[in-house]
Amino acid sequence: MAARPPGGSSSEPEAIEFGIAVLDARIEEAGVSFPATGEEILDAVDDQAIPYDAKGRTIDLADALDQVSREEFENETDFLDALYPVFERERREARGFLESLRDALPF
Repeated sequence: MAARPPGGSSSEPEAIEFGIAVLDARIEEAGVSFPATGEEILDAVDDQAIPYDAKGRTIDLADALDQVSREEFENETDFLDALYPVFERERREARGFLESLRDALPF
């Protein structure tokens, strides 16, 4: 027998967005036009603290751009592809011992 869901809630669980998904939405909201430099993107995006994991840990967009060797981006996909490794590295380095152990276990 399954437990009844709380009343008044939707059937869909609330999604937690982080990393590239959040950055993509902020670029869309800011109306950034490409090609653009990292500085132009920084100027356009209001909230520059981008969460990089589901726990809400953030990295400042300026700090993330400092870790990218390029200064100009042809389109939004080009920009997001350049920043993806930065978010992944931050996420991996922020994991604690228990999270790493849990990922290593086969079940």
